[in-house]
Amino acid sequence: MNNYMTWLKGLLSAGIGGAATAVSTMIVAPETFNLNEGLSKLISVASVSAIVAVANYLKASPLPS
Repeated sequence: MNNYMTWLKGLLSAGIGGAATAVSTMIVAPETFNLNEGLSKLISVASVSAIVAVANYLKASPLPS
């Protein structure tokens, strides 16, 4: 059971870390990715980044046996 909890925590942290990439995107291009007009674009960047980070985590740490 402990292996699954550790694995799930790693998976969750990978998703959160990937979504946090949106913060750096806001710093690089604030005129496009902001909380007012560019919220949908910002959510898209956060989602894609989180998916890529989770996929990389799953590649490195598949489901424990």
